[in-house]
Amino acid sequence: MKIKANCVAMVMIMLIALITPTIVFAAESDSKDDYLHTDGSKIFDSSGNEVRLAGIAWFGNETPNCSYHGLWANTLDDILDKVADNGFNTLRVPLSVQLVNEWRQGKYPMPDSINDSINPDLKNKNSLEILDKSIVTCKKKGIKVMLDMHRVINESQSNTWYTDKYSAVDYEECWKWLANYYKNDDTVIAMDIFNEPHGKAYRQEQCAKWDGSTDIDNWKYEAEKVGKEILDINPNLLIMVEGVETYPKEGFDYSTKNINDYYGTWWGGNLRGVKDYPVNIESHPNQVVYSPHDYGPGVSMQPWFENGFTKDSLLKEAWEPNWFYIQEKNLAPLLIGEWGGKMDGSDNQKWMQALADLIKEKNINHTFWCLNPNSGDTGGILGYDFKTVDNVKMALVKPTLWQEKESGKCIGLDHKVNLGKNGTHVGGNSEVDPAINKGEINGDGKVDISDYIVLQKYIMEPSNKINIKNADINQDGRINTSDLFNLKKSLLG
Repeated sequence: MKIKANCVAMVMIMLIALITPTIVFAAESDSKDDYLHTDGSKIFDSSGNEVRLAGIAWFGNETPNCSYHGLWANTLDDILDKVADNGFNTLRVPLSVQLVNEWRQGKYPMPDSINDSINPDLKNKNSLEILDKSIVTCKKKGIKVMLDMHRVINESQSNTWYTDKYSAVDYEECWKWLANYYKNDDTVIAMDIFNEPHGKAYRQEQCAKWDGSTDIDNWKYEAEKVGKEILDINPNLLIMVEGVETYPKEGFDYSTKNINDYYGTWWGGNLRGVKDYPVNIESHPNQVVYSPHDYGPGVSMQPWFENGFTKDSLLKEAWEPNWFYIQEKNLAPLLIGEWGGKMDGSDNQKWMQALADLIKEKNINHTFWCLNPNSGDTGGILGYDFKTVDNVKMALVKPTLWQEKESGKCIGLDHKVNLGKNGTHVGGNSEVDPAINKGEINGDGKVDISDYIVLQKYIMEPSNKINIKNADINQDGRINTSDLFNLKKSLLG
């Protein structure tokens, strides 16, 4: 589209000096306008707009492979295209204390699952370099990232966030390292501080409990402690706090050995303790999100499945008392950190549909499990070629994503970058002609001399706010006099 300028505008343009410094994109110069915070049961962006996280997990970094699974079959770029183009605005990335502990000590394990012929750009890159590249790629595609401390050691899941090999202090130091490492990049917006703390208290085994004590095995206490340590480094992050497995019934505590004295549910799914002992990070009161996990009978049979079930019976017997009451009573936001399963045409699919309907109706944040096909008890959104999308499963998940009411386009959490090729972004309009967008820098919906003046001021003083994406006229990743010259040519027709 040609843009005409009047004579006055042309004179003004010719008078503006073009000798200005080059500005290079970097995490350190990120405007940090994509961070989020909570208020009651809702999540808001920095401008006060309500947003919703609708993501998916991609595992592998927490395993002995030390990197994402599937890079033996497809490219990093194409797999993340599958995430963005299908409408997932957040990527949940599982890690392990074992791996992060090596990074913080200056050791960088090499992945053993990368196909160099498929991913030549990843050849000879270590595990941290590949994670970094994935985060940069997410940024370009409008995807935000949630880091998840999924395991302590990379071979199996432990009941608690500490083991004989790695202490609670090791766990905490790993989180402080991650918070410091990514504190200048608002692509990373959330930390899921430990995956599925669990243990059956009535067996008197090592167990994650939830009460008012300062005991080492009290998950509520540890969540407050490590949450504060993270937020003291970067106060803008969301802290995802999962539940436990068992919680004492009224009148009992964790000393009882009677199974009937406990409420039990999925690992990480029991948040009944929030009503008695809410997580309280006093210095950072608006960053906590509770994150239960919930699965169907295809993963493991539970009492509420045994005699038949409906969405209403699941809500009454399991979801509401275990975690949904938190949103219902406006205590804090929820993000269902894991849900998913196989489309078996029977009870598991029935459960998936019921939870999908609840998520849609109640606008619940969530991260689906998972992208990978090699999750044994759930399968994934992708086939074993890591390219083919399971369209039947995707059709069930799609209504749970954050979408525009009119167009149905999925909404990303980035304020500048659309979510993939099919989505839009917070405050964005993907229907706008890209030719008009380019050079539209000051946000008034048109390209004229005022954009030129704003661009020149920004180049002289980068603290001035502009639309960064639209200011990179020649798309070389920098904002400099070349962009100013190109904008001038466009205005002169």
